[in-house]
Amino acid sequence: MQQIIKGIDKLPQILKDVNCKKLFLVVDSSFPFLNIRDAIEALEMEKFFFSGFTPNPLYEQVCRGIDLLKTEKCDTILAVGGGSAIDVAKCIKLAVLAKEGNDAIIPPLVSTCVECDGSKLSFIAIPTTAGTGSESTHNAVMYYENAKQTVTNDGVLPDYALLEPSVLKTLPLYQKKCTMMDALCQGIESWWSVNSTEESYKYSRKTIELIMANWEKYIFENDNEASANIMLAANYGGRAINITATTAAHAMSYKITSLYKFPHGHAVAVCLPEIWEYMIGNMDKCIDKRGAVYLFDIFGSIAKAMGAENSKSAIAVFREMMKRMGLGNPSFEKKNEDIEVLSTSVNPVRLKNNPIFLENAVIRKLYEQIVEQ
Repeated sequence: MQQIIKGIDKLPQILKDVNCKKLFLVVDSSFPFLNIRDAIEALEMEKFFFSGFTPNPLYEQVCRGIDLLKTEKCDTILAVGGGSAIDVAKCIKLAVLAKEGNDAIIPPLVSTCVECDGSKLSFIAIPTTAGTGSESTHNAVMYYENAKQTVTNDGVLPDYALLEPSVLKTLPLYQKKCTMMDALCQGIESWWSVNSTEESYKYSRKTIELIMANWEKYIFENDNEASANIMLAANYGGRAINITATTAAHAMSYKITSLYKFPHGHAVAVCLPEIWEYMIGNMDKCIDKRGAVYLFDIFGSIAKAMGAENSKSAIAVFREMMKRMGLGNPSFEKKNEDIEVLSTSVNPVRLKNNPIFLENAVIRKLYEQIVEQ
């Protein structure tokens, strides 16, 4: 079971507990500017750094990390960074431990559950953003032959998630907004997912309530306590999504990111209110086996966690948050071409997690509402 630890000062003891002798550090481009860099560099053990990957990591880049870890024979992985750094570390761990090697992270094996004993290689993750909660999920994303691949395996869940909220203080403001909204969307989507459970409900509720209580001080005042609460909220969101997976808002966001260069969290956030509004008006298309009445109650619970009376009010609250943060919608470049590209890009697997059925014509209509003319 993963341990959630608070404070960078706990890192030396964690490394002692896992009997680390040679540390493999996966870090992104933010590492030289982090306030925790000195504490990490001062660790008294052999360290090997790997940072040769882009924000949307490529298979070829991951392979270089795999080769380096094998060459240096490191016994512990420490990932420090945003979702991409943690995702790269997960892919490296799976490829090193699985008997299939590098093939375990590419098609067709990426869509199967290959055997991976995660206990054979200790893994610690320190997130430097508060968004995806990747430090507490068994999922990772990378690109193979220009196609996004989602790697899923229980063996890549970090053994320790070390939360140090002070790293959020120097994040660019726009990045703080986008990552926080990604966390909020994950909390909401997980709660209404057809895969939701009593455990995931608790994580979703905590995600939403913490964000709603702290987002203004976090975004507009850079408050220390608010930063700690937002980082914790993002972690809860990751734990929720680890159980349920994402739904339509995420499924529809990915092409918006690539087509309009919108960061992931911003792209998800422009999709979610339009999808939610459609769902509450089409409850007869509920595909959750627990039924439309159940789903209506779930929507009400989400609204209550957001401090709203009902779903319509909650959607209005969400949109007002976006407006106050200046997070607008993308604009068409070539309307007909863009809509065609967007509407044919949606991952049907994630749509199966959505509680209301979305047919192709509906998806097309939703994109017309999401993307401004």
